[in-house]
This record gives sequence, C-alpha cells and structure tokens, in this order.
Amino acid sequence: MSAAVKYTLARIGLFLLVVVALWPVEMNLFLKLMVALIFSAAASFFLLRGWRDQMAEEVAAAAERRRAEKERLRSALAGDDHPVEGDPRP
Repeated sequence: MSAAVKYTLARIGLFLLVVVALWPVEMNLFLKLMVALIFSAAASFFLLRGWRDQMAEEVAAAAERRRAEKERLRSALAGDDHPVEGDPRP
C-alpha cells in the first residue's frame, strides 16, 4: 500500500476517532465537526509525521521521473542523438 493511501486513511481515521470522542459532548454538530477537524489536523502533524514524510518522498520521486521523461521526450522530438544523462535506455 502506498504511503499516500496509508496517510490519507490515517487522517480520516484520526478525524473519526475525535468525532466519536466528542459525540457525547453537548454542542452543535457543526461545531463538533469543526473542532474534530482542527484537533485531528494538529494531532496528525505530530502523530503521522513518518507517513507524511514517506508520502512526500514518493511524490518527489514521481515528479522527478516525470521531469526526466519529459526532458527525454523533448530531446527526442528535437532530434538530438545524444541520450540524456541518467537515462538507462540506449
């Protein structure tokens, strides 16, 4: 399972956990949801740091792969016979 999916599911789970904890408290439903959203966001900043960092690394690696492929395609369309550095293809 990718880090992005794990992080997203953990954020949703943390939000639902806070909503369930606030359920018996007497306050407006909208206010409960807002408090749960704010509290779960703050808690996830500390509790889910590892998964957030893994997700950021995956996103950065994917962006780098897209950038390299785009550069390779541009050089191929320009007619360059020299391969781009780091390109594993001949």
